Amino acid sequence: MISVEFAPALQRHVPCPAQKVGATILREALVAALSAAPALSHYVFDDQGAIRKHVAVFVNDELVRERVRLDRRLADGDRVMVIQALSGG
Repeated sequence: MISVEFAPALQRHVPCPAQKVGATILREALVAALSAAPALSHYVFDDQGAIRKHVAVFVNDELVRERVRLDRRLADGDRVMVIQALSGG
């Protein structure tokens, strides 16, 4: 099983507890986890299904730089973290 968590900055819009999902590809894991809070999908994915620019996805503490395909393979026990990427000065 894959663990998928959404940071508090995203959950302030739509609560979504950590999920354990059965998936082998990153996109599948995200979609499965978001099924618990479908309204949160709009904050994570844009209209073309890519990860929004203000969102960062990590797999086992490694930033996922590919924002469109999301075809990264996952293994049992992997941890996916979705956070709101903030910038400013």
